Amino acid sequence: MNEHEVRIDVGDGVWLAATLFLPDPALGPQPCLLEALPYRKDDQTSSYAEFYRALRDHHGYAVCRVDVRGTGSSAGDALDEYQLAERQDLATVIAWLAAQQWCDGQVGMFGTSYSGFNSLQLACEQPPALKAICAIYATDDRWTDDVHWRGGAYKLLDKVDYCHYMTAMNVLPPVPAVWGEGWDVEWERRLASHEPWLLGWTRQNRHGAYWNEGSLRLDGGPQGYDRILIPTMIIAGWADGYRNNSFRTLAQLAAQGTPHRLLAGPWAHASTTTAMPGPRVDEEAELVAWFDYWLRGRGEEPRVADVFVRTSTRPGPDLDTHEGYWVSLPSVPPTALETFRLKTAELEVSDPDRPRELVVQPDVGTAAWIDCAGHFPWGLSADQRLDDARSLTWDFPAPATALVGHAAVRLTLAVDQPEASLSVKLCDVFPDGTSALITRATRDLRLRESVHGPAHPLVADEVYEVTLEFDAAAYRLRPGHQLRLSVAGADWPNTVAPPAPVTLRILDGELRWPGLVEPAGGYPAPELPAGAAASTESPEGKAWRVVDDVLARHTLAETLSESSYETPYGGRSTERYEGRVGVDRASFRQWAEATTSFELAWPEAVVQVVSTLALEVDAQGYHLRIETAATRDGTEISRRTWRESVPR
Repeated sequence: MNEHEVRIDVGDGVWLAATLFLPDPALGPQPCLLEALPYRKDDQTSSYAEFYRALRDHHGYAVCRVDVRGTGSSAGDALDEYQLAERQDLATVIAWLAAQQWCDGQVGMFGTSYSGFNSLQLACEQPPALKAICAIYATDDRWTDDVHWRGGAYKLLDKVDYCHYMTAMNVLPPVPAVWGEGWDVEWERRLASHEPWLLGWTRQNRHGAYWNEGSLRLDGGPQGYDRILIPTMIIAGWADGYRNNSFRTLAQLAAQGTPHRLLAGPWAHASTTTAMPGPRVDEEAELVAWFDYWLRGRGEEPRVADVFVRTSTRPGPDLDTHEGYWVSLPSVPPTALETFRLKTAELEVSDPDRPRELVVQPDVGTAAWIDCAGHFPWGLSADQRLDDARSLTWDFPAPATALVGHAAVRLTLAVDQPEASLSVKLCDVFPDGTSALITRATRDLRLRESVHGPAHPLVADEVYEVTLEFDAAAYRLRPGHQLRLSVAGADWPNTVAPPAPVTLRILDGELRWPGLVEPAGGYPAPELPAGAAASTESPEGKAWRVVDDVLARHTLAETLSESSYETPYGGRSTERYEGRVGVDRASFRQWAEATTSFELAWPEAVVQVVSTLALEVDAQGYHLRIETAATRDGTEISRRTWRESVPR
């Protein structure tokens, strides 16, 4: 049988549920590719199996899909994402796979997002049989580049997405047909013992050892990358929140001689084959070419870095294709720094030395939407001109070079409150005024010295110098366009706004643009396997609204996603995610409300878990109330509530 379930004993009384997709035995022992996720292989992500079957049937690989500890149909406790026990478990799984008669002793690890994270983490663990990895949309720094905190600011809209729905998903029962007798006893145990991960992520509101666990970029520096000695491929998207695990990681791997490859395209947080925006690249073909070379010695040596340089394109939240061009670059693309000084004196006052001043509006940022865009309703950025109009802006002629890497801005500033934030954006301004987002950066100014350092309250009217590094980008403006630097005091609802009204003054500044230095004739254009002609994204069952409650002076951002589909073992899954975040434009009070519902119908039972979140953000801190209720065949069997306040 070429597709079957196994239990892999990982010690301490725990076993992991795994599905094996095994090629024709006539091929002899083959390398095995491993993906490990907490997203329930037998229902919530059962559609992934078609990709594993393609790797098996078309390319002859053995494939193993694992529910990580305490999730899906695996035993143990899901205490947190990327827990140490999980890495130890997966090292054991890799050794077990390598020892099977159908495996040639070599294991590759791959995956998107969570399974990209743990692919990097397992490479750091250096299990002998792990020979190569491919990390897709993953991060090297869990503190600065994940869905919890950004620039030291609490991420808000993510709270009604991943940060909340994992509460409900983690207390779903194992699949009865996979677990067997006692599945309901295990479910009751999970319901009684599990604590929402969101509570821990909120408590950890400063950088430190907690966030260093599972990160390569320890303490914001280069330490940690040197633990990766095996060939490492990174896939990044310029519309994705994990884009910074691209140029800086490649440079570190190159410096230590670790074989590496970067494929960086225009994509959001979805398969490169079907993602928006395109052009799309066949992810299966790229993955197979990488593992074929390193696990089978087939094909040509992979190129170092294939990078899509975006060019001026009118923005849209459902943009199907971004204009641009592909180039093959060296591990560290050569750049020349171009600097732009900021004129900071007010233009319409008699005093030419008076600094530019901004009364911060807390709901600036809705046009840029969420930082880690993926499937609807988490769409792409729209025209920025409305947000620009409520920000301080500086326009410059379009640079002659393409931005490749991390731009930076140095600002000399002062504020009139002990807490404030900065949101800076680079935009491409069309002749008709359309403003397209290129890249952005965020900082809680209490972390003005370093986002990886301690927090210090601001002193009213004291002058500070702050440098912000923009997210990685590859972008060229058309001649005749303008490059705009936009400075605001909020990036809402992506991150929380300051807790109270605040005024920001800019006294001096400089923008630094690392322009690509190209050889005569330019860099070669790679030939890449084409993905789908159009994105598979659909607005069906989705809602995305930004609402102005005029009389209440509230701005609301609302999302909805619902779907229903068949699952293995005669099952059906119905899921619904509904969330709303809000801000009071007068007081700056902020909140989030979310409801996540999962219903799983099997021949053995119909189970449902509904979890609600109520979050309040004020000057004192973050106040959470989470409730989870579970029913079996319509009868409630569990209800639990958590309340916690975490100081700012």
